[in-house]
Amino acid sequence: MTSNNRLQKNSILVIMMLCFSFTYAQKPTNEIKAQIAIGVNSPSQSGFVDDFQAKSINFPTVNLGVQYMFKRQFGAKLDFGFNRFSSDDNSIEFKTNYTRINAQFVYDPTESITFLPPRMGLVAHAGPGYTFVKPLGNFGDNKTSFLNLMAGLEIHYALSQYMSLYTDVSYIAGFGGDFDPITEGFGSFNGNLMTITFGISFSLSGCQYC
Repeated sequence: MTSNNRLQKNSILVIMMLCFSFTYAQKPTNEIKAQIAIGVNSPSQSGFVDDFQAKSINFPTVNLGVQYMFKRQFGAKLDFGFNRFSSDDNSIEFKTNYTRINAQFVYDPTESITFLPPRMGLVAHAGPGYTFVKPLGNFGDNKTSFLNLMAGLEIHYALSQYMSLYTDVSYIAGFGGDFDPITEGFGSFNGNLMTITFGISFSLSGCQYC
């Protein structure tokens, strides 16, 4: 009887240790995500000099980012964006590349919003960055660069603990100076930009804060 009790106790101890080991192995240590998205952009017309005007909707916009969550709701990310816009029918013909890099704070209020469906999530982001504008073709010498401030909101739909589809609506305020002489603005841009992208977010190191 004593032998049976000892066997039972040892069996329970082994099971508990296995459960603990499994739980510990599954527990992530942090949360790092990669994001890839593609979409469209809309530049502010005030960012162009006279006789230059871009289409209201332009393709492509490509965003790449890496995000690290310090806590479940708070984090930061470093992201890169490439945008191209071109002239509309009433403008002198041009194409322009708009490239940016931003360091942003991240806030995830999902847990405090009770009316969201189970797989849905919201993530707000904002932070400073730097913009590089390069006209193509005949106006290639009119490159410019300036500081920017970006803010946006992501809507996520979880496919699994490790992956989600999302859409992001962002506004990038540019702090470029006036073109002097005005010819430096031909094909160039010093204004604000709105982007709408669709992409995928996936975990690189666990899912503690997915």
